[in-house]
Amino acid sequence: MDPVLMHLCALEFLGTLVLVLMGDGVCAACNLNKSKAQGAGWVVIALGWGLAVMAGVFVAHASGAHLNPAVTIGLACTGGFGTFLANAGVTASLTTSVIGYIVAQMIGGFLGAVLVWLVYRDHFNITEDKEAVLGTYCTMPAIDNKPANFFTELVATFILLLMIIGIGNYADVANVGAVSAWPITAVIVSLGMSLGGPTGYAMNPARDLSPRIAHAILPMAHKRDSGWGYSWVPVFGPICGAIIAAFVGKAFGLC
Repeated sequence: MDPVLMHLCALEFLGTLVLVLMGDGVCAACNLNKSKAQGAGWVVIALGWGLAVMAGVFVAHASGAHLNPAVTIGLACTGGFGTFLANAGVTASLTTSVIGYIVAQMIGGFLGAVLVWLVYRDHFNITEDKEAVLGTYCTMPAIDNKPANFFTELVATFILLLMIIGIGNYADVANVGAVSAWPITAVIVSLGMSLGGPTGYAMNPARDLSPRIAHAILPMAHKRDSGWGYSWVPVFGPICGAIIAAFVGKAFGLC
């Protein structure tokens, strides 16, 4: 693999690991028995996830800090990712780069989820509420209506990528790196508070599918099935939303 691309993928891996560690970490803090933050509620979770994204962006700013397969695919559709790669000196194809980023993000998300289990292992062991355990790792809908749930994830991720495109254009950069960490944090918090109620606002396959796999594999004392019948929604909903946002952004001259 192109050495420059390998370095960028390594940053995506590390940034996504930090994102999931801190994001799932706030869910563990609020959900698990005898945690000092147990019951802190939705506002804390929304703020915690926004700050988790910010932390991941600071770590991975040199890679563009996508930290999300949907963002990578969406930015590839705008042409901005290709421009960023060319400016960074990457010689690999756009397809290879997209695949490399996504693989790095998914592995980072998985290991971040494993670290959450290690940090909160004693609390997982005494939490008998299987829904709370699953909810620490991945999203499940408040009302199981998959077409509506899919639409919710599509709309939320559409807004996310549209904001990323707009911020990137304003900052005259082809990525979502350190310049835009603070406004993206605000966007994530706002989306959690406004559109997060129906599905838990995954908006990111690496934030949802990778921890879901970890939940399935890890030897937890109390757990239900990992919700595989729903798992496609927080993967394909965000990807579709990001692709639509890319074309809308181009149509309106945002990128």
